[in-house]
Amino acid sequence: FLVVTEMNELPAVICVNKVDLVDPGQAQEVFALYEKIGYPVLYTSAKTGQGIDALRDQLLGKISVLAGSSGVGKSSLLNAIQPDLGLRVREVSEATEKGLHTTRHVELVPLDMGGYVADTPGIRALALFDIEPDELDGYFREIAPLVADCQFSDCTHTHEPNCAVLDAVETGEVHPDRYESYLRLRSGDE
Repeated sequence: FLVVTEMNELPAVICVNKVDLVDPGQAQEVFALYEKIGYPVLYTSAKTGQGIDALRDQLLGKISVLAGSSGVGKSSLLNAIQPDLGLRVREVSEATEKGLHTTRHVELVPLDMGGYVADTPGIRALALFDIEPDELDGYFREIAPLVADCQFSDCTHTHEPNCAVLDAVETGEVHPDRYESYLRLRSGDE
């Protein structure tokens, strides 16, 4: 999702919902790496109301989209932001532990406070198109500035000597999880 937003020059806000299901601080520990590289991260719970005001403020006066997997609570969040919406919601399947597609089509919802938000069906897979493997490094915020410091202009950041990206992974400047994501996307495995 973040590569798609970077490619299209769209501002991204990461919304971590259902934080009521984990120990306090656990979600922040997992998502701190995104905050470190400059993405705003909101910790919300449609069930308890935590973070709903902050999410409402993010959506105020904008055209936004809530995108994510089935079962993450996109419609529940919208219902919490504006209770009179009455968007249909369902529980996550106990058998598969996956979300059930409740939202069947994209719906642009006007918000009373001003702005619009698109409620989207859950996304099980997201394919990247129009991105060549050698362009991918430009869509990772923390990797892009390092590319010019690599010894080779066609560096793949996988094995080359004097690679600034590999050095940054080694020193912790680039988080290993983000680097692994880069490698999976580059190889087409994600």
